[in-house]
Amino acid sequence: MPRTAIAYRNLVANSSLNGATGPTTVDATLVTNGVVINDAVPEYTLIRTTHTDAAAHDLIVRAGDNPPALAAGQGDLTVEVAATSGVRYFGPFESGRFLQSDGTMQIDFETGYAGTIDILRIPRSV
Repeated sequence: MPRTAIAYRNLVANSSLNGATGPTTVDATLVTNGVVINDAVPEYTLIRTTHTDAAAHDLIVRAGDNPPALAAGQGDLTVEVAATSGVRYFGPFESGRFLQSDGTMQIDFETGYAGTIDILRIPRSV
């Protein structure tokens, strides 16, 4: 199955983020297939996640393709998210490590992960 595409929610400088559209629930499909961010800009990407399971699980940002990610050999970024940890933030990231050749970023979850994920784009200038 293909990865589930999650669109950026753009943070607005000197303002607030509209809560009308919110995080995506991490369900069995997302855990099995993973997430893709199309037209990714890793340096302006922030991942917001909640984790509600009673055990810790990993969130994995996959290393990119070389090229364009010349530092892809450093490998994936795997972060253990504590059990029932509330909210965690990850990023920004480096294109040189995480950008795929098709311009995407890929995120996976360890089996058992439960909660939400939100992909935020930091404004390029404030």
